[in-house]
Amino acid sequence: MDLADLTRELEGLQTETLDAVAAAPDAAALDALELDVLGKKGRLTGVLRGIGGLAAEDRPKVGAIANRVRIALEAALAARGAELRGSELTARLLAETLDVTLPGRPIRRGSLHPSIEGMSEIARIFEQFGFVTYESPEIEDDVTNFQMLNIPPDHPARDLWDTLYVDVEGRLLRTHTSPGQIHVMRTETPPIRALLPGRCYRYEAVDASHASEFFQVEGLMIDEGTTMADLKGLLDQFAQAMFGSGKRTRFRPGYYPFTEPSVAFDVECLVCGGVGCPACGRSGWMTILGAGMVHPVVLQYGGLDPERYQGFAFGMGPERIKMLKHGITDLRLFLDDDLRFLEQFR
Repeated sequence: MDLADLTRELEGLQTETLDAVAAAPDAAALDALELDVLGKKGRLTGVLRGIGGLAAEDRPKVGAIANRVRIALEAALAARGAELRGSELTARLLAETLDVTLPGRPIRRGSLHPSIEGMSEIARIFEQFGFVTYESPEIEDDVTNFQMLNIPPDHPARDLWDTLYVDVEGRLLRTHTSPGQIHVMRTETPPIRALLPGRCYRYEAVDASHASEFFQVEGLMIDEGTTMADLKGLLDQFAQAMFGSGKRTRFRPGYYPFTEPSVAFDVECLVCGGVGCPACGRSGWMTILGAGMVHPVVLQYGGLDPERYQGFAFGMGPERIKMLKHGITDLRLFLDDDLRFLEQFR
């Protein structure tokens, strides 16, 4: 191969490459073309391998032509690259333009389950009266769950609790939060103001007003000289804070083995205002909790002297409170995890 042949080949490569540069559709294709022509193993390098067969005086001439070709190709590639990359950036900016006048996309926020929210609301009210929230175990023994609460094995009151037992001798799922009273009395020194929220379990058929798994909030106050008047005043204040000022309340006789005397605490109907409607059975009253003075036997089991200390206890269901407050008629709604129901409490 002589000087003329190499010159024609270099000029042909330049013409072909410049046409390809002009026709490159995007930056990626241009980069591939540059690698194919000017890379270490590119076509220009392949042409220059023929220099070794030329006469010594012709080699510098071919080198000069090759440099001109390389410079021309690099300039064309750079210019076309800037053009393509500028077009791509413009297109991207146009495609990704944010219209700040459009409304923002709402972010879905979670919320507490109404049962948990109800317990928190109850706790916030009683904390204003100095009550401290404690935790107590969900798995109890028969002694603490029943016997220390004045419910011996042969006591007829056991028929009120359909108990779920676990596969550990003497252990069961607590049927109420009242065993927490024993734990608090044995670990704290009076005066005691304790609130014990938690989950309870009973083997019951699930219907509009019963569930096998539910929440309770237990309250306990122990001091010297505590009376039923203190209990009534406290619960009156709770009812006003929970359901609104001006609500009338009343005590009715009740029965719980671990309190004596025992009462049911009623608030005037939230639907009819105490006049009488189907929601309250036309009585004008709704029961929101049970309470009473702590039985001396329970105080003794709690390690306290009933001759010196006395107190009261009360227990309520946060679901019951929510049902009364919001006019909900079916307890099962709290257990269904239906977002259509739960989102109404946000």
